[in-house]
Amino acid sequence: MRRTLQHWRGRSASLGLAAALSLGGVTIAPGLAQPAVAANGSAGAITAFTPGAAGSYAISAGAAKARVSFVSDQVFRIELTPTGNFANPTGSDIVLPQGTPPATSWRDAGDRYELSTAAVTLRAYKSALRFGLYRADGSKVWEETKPLSWTDKATTQTLGRGATEQYFGAGEQNGSFSHRGKTVEIGVDYNWNEGGHPNSVPFYLSSAGYGVYRNTYAPGTYAFNDPVTTTEQETRFDAYYFAGPSSKDVIGQYTTLTGKPFLPPIYGLEMGDSDCYLHNANRGERHTLDALKIADDYLANDIPNGWMLVNDGYGCGYENLAQTAQGLQQRKMQLGLWTEDGLTKLADQVKAGQRVAKLDVAWVGSGYKFALDGCKAAYQGIEDNSTARGFTWAPESWSGAQRCGVQWSGDQSGSWDYIRWQIPTYAGATMSGLAYTSGDVDGIFGGSAQTYVRDLQWKSFLPAIMSMDGWAPSDKQPYRYGEPYTSINRKYLKLKESLLPYMYSYAAEATRTGVGAVRPLALEYPQDAVAATDAAKYEFLSGRDFLVAPVYSDTSVRDGIYLPQGTWVDYWTGKTYQGPTTVNGYSAPLDTLPLFVRAGAVVPMWPGVSSYQDRTASSPLAWDIYPQGVNSFSLYEDDGVTKEHRQGRSATQSATVTAPATGVGRATVDVSASVGDFAGKQTTRPYRFSVHSVSAPTAVALGGRALARFTDRAAFDAAAEGWFFDTADRGGVAQVKTASLSTATAFQLTLDGITALGATATGPSWAWASDLPFASQTNGWGPAERDRSNGEQGAADGRTLTLNGTTFTKGIGVHADSDLEFVTGGKCSSFSATVGIDDEISGYGDVTFSVVADGVTLWTSPTLTSTSAPLPVTVPLGSAARVHLKVTTVGTKTGDHGDWGAAKFLCS
Repeated sequence: MRRTLQHWRGRSASLGLAAALSLGGVTIAPGLAQPAVAANGSAGAITAFTPGAAGSYAISAGAAKARVSFVSDQVFRIELTPTGNFANPTGSDIVLPQGTPPATSWRDAGDRYELSTAAVTLRAYKSALRFGLYRADGSKVWEETKPLSWTDKATTQTLGRGATEQYFGAGEQNGSFSHRGKTVEIGVDYNWNEGGHPNSVPFYLSSAGYGVYRNTYAPGTYAFNDPVTTTEQETRFDAYYFAGPSSKDVIGQYTTLTGKPFLPPIYGLEMGDSDCYLHNANRGERHTLDALKIADDYLANDIPNGWMLVNDGYGCGYENLAQTAQGLQQRKMQLGLWTEDGLTKLADQVKAGQRVAKLDVAWVGSGYKFALDGCKAAYQGIEDNSTARGFTWAPESWSGAQRCGVQWSGDQSGSWDYIRWQIPTYAGATMSGLAYTSGDVDGIFGGSAQTYVRDLQWKSFLPAIMSMDGWAPSDKQPYRYGEPYTSINRKYLKLKESLLPYMYSYAAEATRTGVGAVRPLALEYPQDAVAATDAAKYEFLSGRDFLVAPVYSDTSVRDGIYLPQGTWVDYWTGKTYQGPTTVNGYSAPLDTLPLFVRAGAVVPMWPGVSSYQDRTASSPLAWDIYPQGVNSFSLYEDDGVTKEHRQGRSATQSATVTAPATGVGRATVDVSASVGDFAGKQTTRPYRFSVHSVSAPTAVALGGRALARFTDRAAFDAAAEGWFFDTADRGGVAQVKTASLSTATAFQLTLDGITALGATATGPSWAWASDLPFASQTNGWGPAERDRSNGEQGAADGRTLTLNGTTFTKGIGVHADSDLEFVTGGKCSSFSATVGIDDEISGYGDVTFSVVADGVTLWTSPTLTSTSAPLPVTVPLGSAARVHLKVTTVGTKTGDHGDWGAAKFLCS
């Protein structure tokens, strides 16, 4: 919640001046008399150049002084002061100690000095001091178009802009991720909505392969026009430069300097809940222990939740803290507190069981650094008083805050527009080394059942999410709106839980690389000219493998989904797309988030969990595999809670898949031994594999030993090991299970006859009827619906196809009397489906189903009602040119919702 600075004043920082760098060496140019510094000015001609020790150089340009310090082969610092007196207000707050400076050399090149490492050369032009950066091969990285300039209040750098150069970063810029042609503000404001910048960071990066961090606490303005001007409100210039060459390299170099993102406890990657449970003016009299009733509601509704803030409200306070913490832990949740009255009580609170700290509003600017200090202190307070890792949420940040907290975007109101502008905000923040950024699900105010569902869907693919409950007219837990909303919210939070090993591995990667899991397309596809434009603004990648395109308006159809190069698979249906392409007309009813998986993905999962604590020593590890070419994933594991991973107590295990790039062939899955150890590590575990293929394997073997095939799903589920090909699951999935295997030993799984994603199987193959055009159609109510039941009104207002409790991701929903015509052209030899009255109709409805080929009725079902068992059917078609699928009313038309579940044609 929003607060004033007063609670933080006890953490004020001393601002010291750094001593001027003392450089030995030879003065290259004769010193000139130094004129008085004008209020407005710029660097003049170089009057002295002095190389110093440890890769440092001093430059005089009249009264102005500059110094260059190399940190590594690709990282260096430029400081300039108009007065000749250097200062460093940030001290050691942000920049961490670095290693030994690199070997450097310099030369006088006539019109300039060249300062070089093995990787880059920094040019210092003489006639008027300007800087330019070049790589060792002579290619230009950036160059100033005029000297550094200043006024009595600010300093500005002016750089040339490339013809196609794009700019990213600057922290959380609400509603934006790519800044070419835009001006962004760096500094704290309290505009929590689009255009605000409460979590801004004085760092940006360029698609030209460099980044700039302004080492300051001063606010700034960065205008990415031609030329680019970056201004800070202080009369000193201090910037670190990173020479990449890739954006990921730049982020890595920046976070090596200012700190890598922290590794959250694994419950920090689960859903969080916050409210005031003591004297809540909006909810009436209640007590802190009442939070346990809400925790019980989560459990009763089978909704995953990892932690609860119990005092999130002005003047809320708390009571019975230890008892509340214990009760939450018994319910597999952790206790969090809002720092409404500062951090003085933190030690006692942590000892009582607090494991999450949400910080009061504080800011950085005009010399203040309370947000950064508060983040560090809260994080460290949890670690100093427990065995747990620090885990904080903060509404204001600065460079360095990635080391200690989640950046939370503040108090907003739920709406369709709120969903829209948050999408690029969080993806763009990753380009500033912020690995964990988020906002309240459906905001703190306003909202609706529909906007809650849509917001939760895509935020389930962010690492950290939270629902704020007590400030809207009614509470906002995921189960509050009833059905169908509760079931949809459960579906996505369960999927989030299943994907915890995937997301946690990316969290561990962020601690090594600085790159968070939530990524704009431009980060993974830097050569794609579309990825940095508004055409890809309202979508993002979660890790490398999931492309998420949220629905941000009141519609069931999503247009403008840009898919970059490669094959992409619809997560829900298995339909493949070949990028680059733009998908319009995507059917996205309320329960469907447009979600695509990169072909080649190898995704670790925990099947069937509602909490990470559901895992036992015998729980399986699942791998969801989308075979195409050679790909791998490295799974990271540790105890998930303590700080022992910093002492090397962790393990990694990789799965490498070698599959056909196109066509049909053998897919080999090589699972390595798990390397490393930690408390609670599984010494043995069973494995599950889901291998997506339109063709069934001809053989499956584990370590060269053939595994038994099951033709019945129930028998497969009951078996300890074996395989089953599910034609009704997302276009075809080979499900494989093993008995428990030692994690200390590598093993190999082979599947013969697998079809690479995006390829067509050799010989006849199945084609989903819902993916084929209707040559003609008639339908009793509304249009026939592809992969949905019949909603009677629009083209996508139906629900999940469901027959007697069995759901179908593919199929066609109709209302009798219905007639769908397909042109098969003599190329389809068989039709297969499971038919019946959809479960959404209870107690009425009676129809028959028929397959008619070239005017001849080949098959008609008996009369089916809402109580009839689903009826599987396979009908030979011969060489029919046209096929009609008919559903006919027997009695009245009331409730005649007929489903062609998993309907498909076998075609050559």
